[in-house]
This record gives sequence, C-alpha cells and structure tokens, in this order.
Amino acid sequence: MVGWKFVPLFDYFVDKYKDLAYRVVADPYVTSDAGTGIVQQAPAFGDDDYRIAMANGITSTDRQPPCPVDESGRFTAEVPDYQGMHVKEADKQIQKDLKAKGRLIVQSTLRHQYPFCWRSGTPLIYKAIPAWFVRVEPIIEKLVKNNEKTLWVPASVGEGRFGNWLANARDWNISRNRYWGTPIPLWASDDFEEIVCIDSIEKLEKLSGRTDLNDLHRDHIDDITIQSQKGKGQLRRIEEVFDCWFESGSMPYAQAHYPFENKEKFEKSFPADFVCEGIDQTRGWFYTLLILATHLFDTAPWKNLITTGLVLAADGKKMSKSLRNYPDPTLLVDKFGADAVRLYLVNSPVVRGENLRFREEGVKEVISSTFLPWVNSFRFFLGQVALLKKVEGKDFQYDRHAPKSENVMDRWILARCQSLIKLVKEEMAAYRLYTVMPRLTNMIDELTNWYIRFNRRRLKGENGLEDTMAALNSLFETLFTLSLTMSSFTPFLTENLYQGLRPFLPGNDPAFGEDQRSVHFLPFPEVREEYLDPVIQRQFAALQSVIDLTRAVRERNTLPIRVPLKEIIIYHGDQQFLDDLKSLSSYVEEELNVRELTLTRDETTCGVQFKLQADWPVLGRKLKKDMPKVKKGLEQVSSEQAKQYELTNRITVEGIDLVEGDLRVIRQVELAGRAGKWDSNTDGKAVILLDLEIHPELQSQGTARELVNRIQKLRKKAGLQATDEIDAFYSFEQGVGDALRACFESQSEYFSKAMRRTPKPVGERPADSKVIIEEEQQVNEGTFTLSLVHA
Repeated sequence: MVGWKFVPLFDYFVDKYKDLAYRVVADPYVTSDAGTGIVQQAPAFGDDDYRIAMANGITSTDRQPPCPVDESGRFTAEVPDYQGMHVKEADKQIQKDLKAKGRLIVQSTLRHQYPFCWRSGTPLIYKAIPAWFVRVEPIIEKLVKNNEKTLWVPASVGEGRFGNWLANARDWNISRNRYWGTPIPLWASDDFEEIVCIDSIEKLEKLSGRTDLNDLHRDHIDDITIQSQKGKGQLRRIEEVFDCWFESGSMPYAQAHYPFENKEKFEKSFPADFVCEGIDQTRGWFYTLLILATHLFDTAPWKNLITTGLVLAADGKKMSKSLRNYPDPTLLVDKFGADAVRLYLVNSPVVRGENLRFREEGVKEVISSTFLPWVNSFRFFLGQVALLKKVEGKDFQYDRHAPKSENVMDRWILARCQSLIKLVKEEMAAYRLYTVMPRLTNMIDELTNWYIRFNRRRLKGENGLEDTMAALNSLFETLFTLSLTMSSFTPFLTENLYQGLRPFLPGNDPAFGEDQRSVHFLPFPEVREEYLDPVIQRQFAALQSVIDLTRAVRERNTLPIRVPLKEIIIYHGDQQFLDDLKSLSSYVEEELNVRELTLTRDETTCGVQFKLQADWPVLGRKLKKDMPKVKKGLEQVSSEQAKQYELTNRITVEGIDLVEGDLRVIRQVELAGRAGKWDSNTDGKAVILLDLEIHPELQSQGTARELVNRIQKLRKKAGLQATDEIDAFYSFEQGVGDALRACFESQSEYFSKAMRRTPKPVGERPADSKVIIEEEQQVNEGTFTLSLVHA
C-alpha cells in the first residue's frame, strides 16, 4: 500500500499539497494491536504526525504544515465550513456532513486515553506553533560521555532510562507563549533577520538608552526598543518567555549570580557533589541541568546523583489534593512519630528508584517490627543492669578496652557490629541507602531474636559475675553501635536511647568525642578490625539458616519450641557448612530443643533428591518459543542429571543447551519410605529432617518449659521488673493434675535455673503473704491455679 494515492475527505488544502500529501507512507509507531492499522496524519497536531511528514518530504523547515486552528482552539477561515467553531464542538457537524456526502461508513464511540487538562478535566489538542530551541542533537555524544562520568544511584537509571533518553535526545523547545515567566532576552526585527541577544542589564541599558531598569519582567521591558544596526528600524523583544525548566537548569549559575559575581566561589562548588530528586526528573531537571552544563562547560553539573522512585497513593494513583487519596502527613507524624515515617520511606523501594504505594499500615509495621523490639532490648539491658546491682552489688560501666570475650555469642555479635559499621561507611559513601537500611534493621533482629534470646541466662547472671559482665558489655556495645549507625535515619529515637545509655559511658575516653551531650555530637565509629571475625559470622549464618528452616517445620506442625523432640538430621553438600554447625552444635540442640543432632553429606541417608528450577520470566526471554518444550523437558530430568548440572553448569534439555545462571539446583526430600513421623524443609542447599514424634520421656521437659513461660507471662501481666523476686505457687482441684504435679516435682532443677526459684504447692505459701496476681491456667489439658507473691 505504501505509495498509494487517496482522495481526501475534505479538499481545503488539495491545491497546495496535491503533489506532496494524500498518499500512504509507513512508520513503526502504527501497529495492528488496535484499530485498522491505518492512521490519518495531521502534521500540525501531533508529534509523530509532524515527524513522519518531515521524514517523507511532505513538510520541511521552509514548508510548514497547514494549521487551520487559532489560539482559542477554533477553526480559521482556511476551513470556511466550520470557521469560528471550537474543534471539539464541530465533531457532530463534521459527522453529519460526511454522512450527507456518503463518506461515513461506520459511526461509533470508543473509550481511550486522550490528553486533558488535569485541573479542569477538559480535553486538549496538540498544535504546532513557532518556537525557539536550544540545539541538543549536535552535542548528544558529549551528553552521553558526561553522563557516563556520573555516579548514578541506582546505576540502572543512569545507564538505562536516562542514558537511553540522552541517546535519542532532540532539540529542546525553550519558549512558552505565556505572560508570566522569565522573558527570553532576544530583540528582533519584524522579519527576524536581525536578532540581538541581551546578556546583561548593562548591555540593555547601553543599546536602549534606558537607565531605570530595576525589574526584568515583561511589564517593565516589553516596551523597550533597540535601534537596528542594519537599517530595519526598531528591534522589539520577542513575545515568548522561557520554559520554566530552562530556569531550573540554570540554577547552579543563577544562585551564585554567575558570571557577574562570585566567580571563584562558583568554580569551587561546581560540579555539585550531590544531587537527589525523583525519577520523574530524568526528563526534567536532570536533563536540563546536563544540557546547559554540557553546552557551557562540557561537563556534568554533578558528581553523584541519587534518583528516587515516586511515592504514590495506596491505590497506585498519584497523590492528589483534589482526590484526597493520601493520609495527612502531619497527622501521621503526630500518630506514629517522624522517625517511623522516615524509616518506612528510607527502607522502601523508593530509594532504589522504584515506586511505593504509601500505606499507613506500613508505618505502623515499622513500629511493631523494628522500634518496639529495639526499645524492648534497651529496657531489657536496663533491667539486667539493675539486677546486677541488686544481686552482686556492682554498678555496670561499659569498658571499651575489656579483654575479648571467649564466648562465641559475644564474639559473633561484636563481629556483626563491626561489619555493620564497615558496611554503613562504605555504602553511605556510595549513596546506596537501599543496601544500608536492610542491614541496619536486620541488626536489630539479630540483637533481639538471636543474641538476647540465646543469652538470657548469661545476662541474668547464671554463669557467674565475670561472664555476666562480658555479656552486658557486648549487649551495651551493640545497643550503642545501633544508636550511632541509626542516628541519621531515626534521629529522635536514637537520641532518646542514647541518653539512656550515656550514664554507662566512661567520661574520659577520646573514642567517644569531646562532647557527649548528644548522639548527634559523637563521631561515627571507626571499624575495630580486631573484632571482625569472618569465621564466626560464617558459622552463625549456617546456624541461623538451619534454625529458621526448623522453626518453619515446627510451626507447620503446630509444635512450639517448648516441646522437646528427639532427633534432627541436617544434610548439606558442603563439608564446611557441616563443620560450622558442629562447632555450634550445643546452640543448635538447645535452641531447637532436640536431643540428637546428625550432620551428613550423604544424600541417601536423608533421601535427598536433586531438582532443577528456572526463573521463567528471565529464562523465557532467552528461550522465547522454545520455552514450553524446555519447561516440559525439565520435569523429566533425573536427580543424578540435576546433580551433574551443579558440577558442570551445563545440561541439554530437548535439544537446547542450558548453562550456568539459567537454572538453579534445589534439594528435596522423599519421605515416603522413612519409618516414623518426620517432616523436612530446605532452602535449596541445606536440608533438615525433623522427628516429630513426641516421646514420653521428653514430654515432661516440654511441659516444664511451658510452665516457665506461663509464669513469665504472669510476671509481665503484673508489671513486675527483672529485679522483683517472686515465689510461684500452684494448686489443683481434688483428684486432678497428677501429671502436672509430677512435672513440677521432677523438673525442679530446670525451674531453679530458669527462675532462681522452684514453684511450690499452694499449701506451702505463707499465710501472711500478699498475692500479686493469681490466674487459672491450662497446660496439656490439665487445669490448675498459679499465683505469684513477693519472695
């Protein structure tokens, strides 16, 4: 069809364009996805239309397209049948006329996207008008080169979205037909053959003879004329004002009034060290800044550039005052605090250049998942310090120079502190907030759910004074490190916590700076290399993965950790992983509450099967039409073949070669032939098998742990502190509770270690004792009454 001629529906411009227009041309922007695949082109009313007309010689820089619409959106005299009618109001009349001429085949209404004024909601049309441009296309190579020198965060935006935009950049229209705005300082003759660019007030005064120029807005300068040097009479300022983005792009120079003054100051601070804005500025501020800096100085106007995603309403729409589709920020801060809102945003996809659907529940989750555990760990520390004073008569003070603890948990948490400090320093220097925040919040989890959980007895003094002091010193250092490293992100909470930690700091240690009145006055800590222990961190990472896998199995089978189980088998193909677990076996057994731990590399012992797994959205792009047959073929790959792929990183499936990175090897367990009641879990590398059978000889131990838990909950409910010593008493109704009574008696040693006291029958409770709290309890289908009194 390309080259075919056609008869236009209207003949208003046939005489002028009959040899150029009214023919079929082709362009990739028209597709067959919707409509007929044929699109009428109107070069004066669309960007693609204008481009296509220029490319096919229908229009040129000297032969502009017809534009029979005036500034008010009404047809001009070039279209006499509709002269004076608004283009949208003329739609119905045009349809009637086409129908009358027999040229209207089908008439219908379709819903589709259309440009509109976002304030009034009324439709808009594109319209070509004369404009002033900054040449961009000749400097594209320089723009790309200067962009490559920039440290973009995230890098993908600079390399992809912005880089692609620059590579296809076009000349920049800098003029706007408005009254308000910065006037473009061009004075021109009526035929535009003589143009004078005014670059200073001094020059304008000299050429115009005026000496009263204090305001450069239109109402003060539009009446100024300049005498022509070519005999063309008076030159007048052109009508247009600057696109506001031109002014934004001029910011580095305008703020310093460069080059008229502050030349040395400007040159010292340019290019800027750091710029941060939303991702929507890739085609806005970032773009105009780079164009002007490249034209003027052949450099990028920045060294480091962070781009953030957009914060959208919960429904994914742009936040809008008129829609009221977002919570009031002031009320949010009043309700949850500024730190919670800040951390929610900083630890979100926004800092990776991705969009965030803002949810008030997300801010609330920051408090429950991060702030409360963090504050509770601080309160726990204060409680144990008070307990130390009460039991041992000793005041705690942090000792930064204390000998290195021999305890593996102390070594681990201190190593994590130092690796955290190192990571924060390195990643913040590279402006990568998205790697910093997950590590900081994870450190809070490691403190509360791992270190404190594993060390409660040590911190309570069960292993003697020296060990207690080492544990408290490690706990303090961790809390102090968190206050320092988190202070930039949660300034109010860290200040509050720091003031609670400050009394335990030595006052004469230069490591804490000269002014210790605020956490924000302290220097950021230096990495203490002697505490960086990659081995213990690797060992504990293995421990954490196995414990997480096992906790998931227990939860799936409704078996809380308090229920002791007989055996766990752990498989891993890496002997180093198993050796790491072996070095921490006592912690594995205690935390998982199992009596036997078996570590093995033998797949047959566990019934481990190897399986190949693909990331189909990624691999699919590589395989394209071959994806379905490869997907089906992978189901037939044997365990041995999958194991070989892990060794060789190569396998052929249905005639298609797959290599390293295409597939992932995961482990699964076949439980069908295993005797007893077992369940398994895997992370793809490690496999755990857990014996779920509750053996009678272990049941009493599990019941004892549950009873201690009930007593601790009663303490909390009564508002007791760690230093409050209490006695617990129990009672049963006549003839019931034999099993629970036996547990209280047989597990006395465990109760004594866990509580410093052994629960006693209520008959032994002193008559003059005052009951703090008393409550009926039910454990293992046995009902009894539990009461607490001051010891």
